[in-house]
Amino acid sequence: MKKEILIKFGNRVRKERIKLGLSQEKLAERVGVHRTYIGMIERAEKNITLNNIGKIAKALKLRLSDMFDL
Repeated sequence: MKKEILIKFGNRVRKERIKLGLSQEKLAERVGVHRTYIGMIERAEKNITLNNIGKIAKALKLRLSDMFDL
């Protein structure tokens, strides 16, 4: 069973990505990861590192702390 925090985090990434009008591919380019990795995060299939959370926050023009305001 997926962990609730991964689901909430993935939903937050999707919401912010869409708000900026970015595709998964474009966000992945900004972060420096593969498109499928962003999809896995949004579907709560990946437990990502704090380092990658920081990269995603920067790419979404958010503070790191904003990523945890779930």
